[in-house]
Amino acid sequence: MEILERNGHNVTIAPTTGPGTAGAIAREHIGRGADLILVAGGDGTINEAAEGLIHTDVPLGILPAGTANVLAMETRLGGRLERAAERLEECRPRRIPAGRLTCDGGRVSRHFLLMAGIGLDAHVVYHVSAPLKARTGKFAYWVAAWRLLGRRLPQIQVEANGQRHECSFALLSKVRNYGGDFEIAREVNLFEDQFELVLFEGRSSTRYVKYLAGLAFRRLQGMSGVKTLRTARATFSCPGEARAYVQIDGEFAGHLPAEATIVPDALTLLVPPEYGRLARTTGAIP
Repeated sequence: MEILERNGHNVTIAPTTGPGTAGAIAREHIGRGADLILVAGGDGTINEAAEGLIHTDVPLGILPAGTANVLAMETRLGGRLERAAERLEECRPRRIPAGRLTCDGGRVSRHFLLMAGIGLDAHVVYHVSAPLKARTGKFAYWVAAWRLLGRRLPQIQVEANGQRHECSFALLSKVRNYGGDFEIAREVNLFEDQFELVLFEGRSSTRYVKYLAGLAFRRLQGMSGVKTLRTARATFSCPGEARAYVQIDGEFAGHLPAEATIVPDALTLLVPPEYGRLARTTGAIP
C-alpha cells in the first residue's frame, strides 16, 4: 500500500512498511509541507493514514485497492482504483467528523471514518485468515463467520442517550455501506455529527441467519431483535468474564470495555460532488 504526497508540483510516493505505519508517514510528509495526501489501499490503510491527518487542513484523497473498499463505495468513487483515479479532479474537499474509540481499559485510542463494530462482526474480523483473505478476498470473512454458527455469543451492555440496551452485535456507523455489498445503517452520511447505532439481539449465532436474510432483502429495519438509534456517544461493556472484540473500519482494534464519541470537524476528505449534494438535500445517500 502506498501514500502519495503532493507538495506544490512535486509528488512523493511513500510505501507503507507494515501495519500501523501509514499515520506516521502522513504526519511526516505534512510536516514537510505536503498539501495533499492520497492513499492507495484498503479501508484499514486509509484509516491508519487518516490518523495522521486529524485536525489538519490537508485533504485526504483515496484510491481504493482493498477487499471491500467501503469508503470508496460509500462516496460513489467505486471500487476500482483506475476509475477512482480518473475522478479525482472532480472531487471536492469537505470537512467531516470522525469517530474516536477508546477500548481495552483506555490503553487503545483510535479514530475511525466509517464504523465501529462490537461483538459478532469484530469476532469475525479478529479470526479471519490473513492468507485466505489475500487469496480469496471477502470469502475469507464468510469462512470465519461460518465457524461461529451455532455458538453462544457474548452479551454486550450498551449505553447511549441515557438508556441501556443488551445485544450480541452493535454497529456504530457513519456510512450506509457495510462490507461493500450491504446496507445496515440506512439514515446516516459522512457529514453528520452523529452515529447511527444498530443493535442486534440474540444469544445464539443461528439467529443471525434470519438477520442476514433481512439484510439481503432490505427488510432489516423493523425486524424483531433489531434496534436503531442516533447518538454522538456510546459505551460498551461485557459482563462477567466473557471476552468481546472491537473492530474499526474493518480492522481489529481491541476488546471491551469501550467508548465511542464523535470528533466534529476532524479532517478534510475529497469526495465526488454528487455525494455532497445528496447528503445536503436528503440527509442520507439513497
